[in-house]
Amino acid sequence: MAGGRGGAPVIEVSGVTKAFGEREVLHGVDFAVAEHEAVALIGASGSGKSTLLRCIDLLEEIDDGDIFLDGEVITDPSVSPVAVRRKLGVVFQAYNLFPHMSVLQNVVLGQMRAQKAKRREAEEEGRALLARFGLAGREGDRPDELSGGQQQRVAIARAFAGKPRALLLDEVTSALDPELVGEVLEAVRDLKAAGMTMVIATHEMTFAREVADEVAFLHEGRIVESGPPAQVLGEPRAEETRKFLARLLEAGRA
Repeated sequence: MAGGRGGAPVIEVSGVTKAFGEREVLHGVDFAVAEHEAVALIGASGSGKSTLLRCIDLLEEIDDGDIFLDGEVITDPSVSPVAVRRKLGVVFQAYNLFPHMSVLQNVVLGQMRAQKAKRREAEEEGRALLARFGLAGREGDRPDELSGGQQQRVAIARAFAGKPRALLLDEVTSALDPELVGEVLEAVRDLKAAGMTMVIATHEMTFAREVADEVAFLHEGRIVESGPPAQVLGEPRAEETRKFLARLLEAGRA
């Protein structure tokens, strides 16, 4: 089981199975993420990384197993998905910013609607967050006036603004040009340094090695290997992990 080394898990996934029609995407997945811990999910496209994150955020309904948040099962039908999502911040590959709103409005909207924060307080916090992520002075801009890397940093700031128990990051650099990747990864490093609990689906192995406390390798919907980055990425035990990393090495991405 990945994660959970630092105490009681914030997120725990137990025996989770998910199929789309006859295609089973997740096969009895188990892993956990402790407080202040970052777990990186790695694996080829189609291995189940994004589906697993969507299941944790209750955007997909699981077929079997359970998912817990702070020890409470959240996959029970009686649990409100909206209430769960207020406790989790999610950033997808696509930035999903509102194009007709300013950068600051995008960041504070969730606080004002979901948490009933007062506009003045929310905007003060939002400005401070944007400055933290290198976006001071861009508060009044619309998303289409920003680069892809800047838009992704706005999306991360928006997710963080809700003071989530954990952040779920789904391949947040995959839609970016290579020169923009570094600035987004730096924002995630800052969150890690601040103690944010995170689950990160990524194809950036160097980033996983630097930021993650634990790496979990998914292959065909199963976690076949998990452990510290130095072990999984440097001395993998599973044949599937070795083959995956060898392919990345050949492509110059490991």
